[in-house]
Amino acid sequence: MSKFSRREFIYMMAMLGASPIFANSHTRMTNTGNLEDYYKLKPFGNARLMHMTDSHAQLLPVYFREPSVNLGFYDNYGKPPHIVGEKLLDYYGIKGNKRLEYAYSCVNFEKYAKAIGRTGGYAQIKTVVDFLKNSFGEEKTLLLDGGDTWQGSATALWTRGKDMVGAMNLLGVDIAVGHWEFTYKAQEVLDNVKDLDAEFLAQNVKVKEAALFEETEIAMQAYDEDSGHAFKPYTIKKMGNARVAIIGQAFPYTTIANPQRFIPDWSFSINDGGMQELVNEIKENEKPDAVIVLSHNGFDTDKKLANVVTGIDFIMGGHTHDGVPEAVPIKNANGVTYVCNAGSNGKFLNVLDLDIQNGKIKDFKFTLLPIFSDLIKEDKKMKEYIKSVRKPYLEDLNRQIATTDITLFRRGNFNGSWDQIICDSLLEVKQAQISLSPGFRWGTSVLPGQVITFDDLMTQTAMTYPETYARDMKGSDIKLILEDVADNLFNEDPFYQQGGDMVRTGGISYKINPTAKIGNRISSITLTSTGEKIEANKSYKVAGWSTVGSKSEGEPIWKTVEVYLKNIKHIGKLNVDTPDIVGVKGNPGIV
Repeated sequence: MSKFSRREFIYMMAMLGASPIFANSHTRMTNTGNLEDYYKLKPFGNARLMHMTDSHAQLLPVYFREPSVNLGFYDNYGKPPHIVGEKLLDYYGIKGNKRLEYAYSCVNFEKYAKAIGRTGGYAQIKTVVDFLKNSFGEEKTLLLDGGDTWQGSATALWTRGKDMVGAMNLLGVDIAVGHWEFTYKAQEVLDNVKDLDAEFLAQNVKVKEAALFEETEIAMQAYDEDSGHAFKPYTIKKMGNARVAIIGQAFPYTTIANPQRFIPDWSFSINDGGMQELVNEIKENEKPDAVIVLSHNGFDTDKKLANVVTGIDFIMGGHTHDGVPEAVPIKNANGVTYVCNAGSNGKFLNVLDLDIQNGKIKDFKFTLLPIFSDLIKEDKKMKEYIKSVRKPYLEDLNRQIATTDITLFRRGNFNGSWDQIICDSLLEVKQAQISLSPGFRWGTSVLPGQVITFDDLMTQTAMTYPETYARDMKGSDIKLILEDVADNLFNEDPFYQQGGDMVRTGGISYKINPTAKIGNRISSITLTSTGEKIEANKSYKVAGWSTVGSKSEGEPIWKTVEVYLKNIKHIGKLNVDTPDIVGVKGNPGIV
């Protein structure tokens, strides 16, 4: 795949290229409110799957900067999604289409953001979803949610995800899977699933044998005590004259990347063997016309799953927040499985149209639709719903904390400017020498000149284990942490990539060789304040937050950052601690 139009894997709105987005406001193209002007797809096929993922509870339109660093190595070198910036525009042949440049890349982000505005928003997504359903045929259409939907905002945290359950119901989601959903307590998850109109699927979440033996309250609510499935593993949906199987795949490393203490009775895994058995069973017993996996594995992990498991037609994936404007074909022993991903923060909607004939998929068309908020009239019911769930918290949400002259963003393999603010806050408020902050991918962007509100801050920090810490740590332990996270990110085997980007750091610099073996990737760790080399047996005061193993004793991270930002009042410049990366010259995954 080298050009946008090859085999029509992507068919995009022609109007977008002609839209005079940089004209002055009085001559700028008026939003007619007629979606046919922008989002009418060519009629094709007889079954339509719409797919969104990783919205991270962003009900309102947002700014979101795509990464300038998304490195791929080994078999994934130079392959989507590990192509960024100008190289991505060249790869897909979209250079010059300003809206698509803005949607898919970090190129000219500030310029385009000011001209085009925000993306996403559930009131806008609702309008597009309804239009695409009604124009194709509601009885032939399904809406899939790939997870990470109940977490990422203040209101989601304060309502324990219930605001997003209501939004999903109003949006018309048919099937869902999870990851950060499992960072609430197990009973809260089960209660939310009961309130959810969609089917919540997970073939790879099992109830532990000990919990079943002890007949714990959570175990007794399992979907199937005999198989051990905590949730329904798959469903069969009638789409017009077609029967389509949808299998759910939750994030397989939830209890490694997130606290197990909230969900002690459940176990998570890749379960590729179980997936193959399930696909075989479905094909033999259900005889579906198509098999779809709704996954939260991450893109590279989904590619490997597509390679080792046969019989899957499409994997609609999430977790890594990659907006990939094609369905990537992956060969396996019995054919080809296509892997898709729908970005994050409500910025995109995948549309997969299938031509199903004689019990199989004859052909398909795939579109990664950007949700340009300025082109879409808000759905009135969803707008009112969002207003109602935010109303009790508006005083807190609108609280102004500071201003900024620089773009604040998070997404990327290494430090982002938002992450640096968090790290600097920990250094200053905790009076530490070194700070560590998790490499979370969620979090929206703030433009230069914007006021930073508490709402903005919570898009970076709103979670159920936000407690901070400050403790003495040996230099050898600091290196071990960096090595362990680097292996999660850069392990040659995608099945061992256990989530997140590189841990963010403050107060230190270091060298990293992503292609080295574990234990040898990190070197030359020094204190930035003195240039002193970190010594293995020497202790240093380290501050951080978001401990997975046990709860820390400090205040929530948002309080730490708010104290810091209110003290400095304005961000005029920022030194982002970025490591010295070895072996990436010419890699298309870095700008």
